[in-house]
Amino acid sequence: MKRRDFIKLIGASITLLPITPSTFAQTTSSSKWRSYRLSYQVTLPPTGKHARLWLPLPDTNDTPYQFTQGSVWNGNAKSAKFYTLPQTDFPAFYAEWNGDGERLVTVSSIVKTAQRQIDLQHYNAPAKAIIPDNIKHFLQSTQQVPLDGIVHQTASAITKESKNSSPLQKARLIYNWVIDNATHDQSVRGRGKGDIKQMLANGNLKGKCADINALFVGLARASGIPARQQFGIRMDESALNKNLGKFGDISTAQHCRAEFYLAGPGWVPVDPAGVCEVIALDNLPRNHEQITALREKLFGTWEMNWVAFNHGENITLGQNSKAGKVPFFLYPHAEIDGKQLDSLDPQTFSYKIVSAALIGTGAKL
Repeated sequence: MKRRDFIKLIGASITLLPITPSTFAQTTSSSKWRSYRLSYQVTLPPTGKHARLWLPLPDTNDTPYQFTQGSVWNGNAKSAKFYTLPQTDFPAFYAEWNGDGERLVTVSSIVKTAQRQIDLQHYNAPAKAIIPDNIKHFLQSTQQVPLDGIVHQTASAITKESKNSSPLQKARLIYNWVIDNATHDQSVRGRGKGDIKQMLANGNLKGKCADINALFVGLARASGIPARQQFGIRMDESALNKNLGKFGDISTAQHCRAEFYLAGPGWVPVDPAGVCEVIALDNLPRNHEQITALREKLFGTWEMNWVAFNHGENITLGQNSKAGKVPFFLYPHAEIDGKQLDSLDPQTFSYKIVSAALIGTGAKL
């Protein structure tokens, strides 16, 4: 179900659009859903004459593990709107101000999540797997994820002993190779750049989630397995490891995850970057029993203390943005008189992203 039933709040005037109950919410036990309010609190610098703001919002495509109940905004923007990014169905918020002075806006979304897990132990690969037409473009090369040269060579080396293996077996080989060879680097700004060709060419497989999970995606695609990253943010503490979650002030809790496609179950969740993160931050060897358990857990599972925004690559923000295409849309983006603010510096920007847990199904925005 496509959800475009945004709730809009402008100043003191409230306009409510009808919200149709989610199909998945109706068929999934209410005890499995957790409700959150995700809020952006933005105060742009008063300099310059023309300011613009773009915010990524929770995905509005209902799934068995996430659905969005609506979004609201308030503030003193000259104009603002909820819209979808050009040539996509990814939700976003846009606001602009003319003249100098105070520039304030708050945007809140209500989102529900349920644990996501695919049973791979009983998966039987079909004799002839057919990739649907709407999935085939996840086999293509992109600017950040090229599939030729060293990417193709590396993928072939990883899977050379399993040429007749199933896509699931190849994906597992790639997943394990990434964990065994990549390193989470806490000094990297933001979530990384995702330039896997440079990483492989330099032999430097250090980075954060946008680097490490992009590496999995590129190697999977080069092996003939559709794959993609999902960009989002952690909203709550993790039951798996203290490093894999955050609650309250989540201004720097952005995190991307990965998926690969299998005929039958469809998209399969994985997060090799999460395993690498725990290895680095807990200073554990890769063969530690905790890492072995986490490695197994995060192949086929997403802990849904996290919400997905979009899976876009080389995104055009639209609304006359001066940025051109951005590699991915994960952070707030702002421009004052055409000059971009530093999205990776919330205090200077300035913005704050806050999560709150909600109780009951009648959550209010």
